[in-house]
Amino acid sequence: MFDRRSPVPMYYQIEKYIEDLIENKNLKQGDRIPSEHELTEKFQVSRMTVRQAVMDLVNAGILLRRKGKGTFVSGQRKIEKSLNGLNGFTEDMINRGMKPDSRLLDFQKMRPPAAVRKRLSLEDEEEVYAIKRTRLADDLPMAIETTFIPAALVPNLSSGASNQSLYDYIEKKYGLILDHADQSLEAALVTAEEAAILEVPKGSPVLLIERCSYLAGGKALEYTRSLYRADRYKFMIRLPRK
Repeated sequence: MFDRRSPVPMYYQIEKYIEDLIENKNLKQGDRIPSEHELTEKFQVSRMTVRQAVMDLVNAGILLRRKGKGTFVSGQRKIEKSLNGLNGFTEDMINRGMKPDSRLLDFQKMRPPAAVRKRLSLEDEEEVYAIKRTRLADDLPMAIETTFIPAALVPNLSSGASNQSLYDYIEKKYGLILDHADQSLEAALVTAEEAAILEVPKGSPVLLIERCSYLAGGKALEYTRSLYRADRYKFMIRLPRK
């Protein structure tokens, strides 16, 4: 229980209190936890202390914040994704026993922006298919993914392809085999529009992943920009000592 004389920080004691409620089944997956005001009154601490405790649990994937509704027990910790292999979202979720899904936000054939054209090594007149999707696992939004694929490599690509793994679809339909990819990872904050799609508060932290995948001969097949919810994902990499 809460002990003001303990050297353990107060916010951490509140974290353990909430975790114990979940562990003892007093709070179950989908249940709303007590509000910040209720926790502030219960423990006689500042709202900032309560907020730090709650956000630590949100960042650990134990709790889930829903804008305008409150904070709920997620029932899951963060998904660990390895950065050592070239796997798509669909493959990752299936491997974890989760149900992958997509919501198509935009699909068009277009001349890409200069930055995308440079990443894909395209001439000015060349077009791409631009596919923007929300990626979901067990019906929860996990990421916003925008993919650009040279139209010359995938003629007559249809929007129906967006409902499945693009990697799997392209390899089977067009016989194009992925060989390797260059990928970067950095922190970012979501805009109001992105927050609504991901069902997180405006300005929430996300993990920005940029990936350019190549065929065996070095031809760029796709450039993808993904925004992953920081409260649902953590990325793992093995670092061998040379």
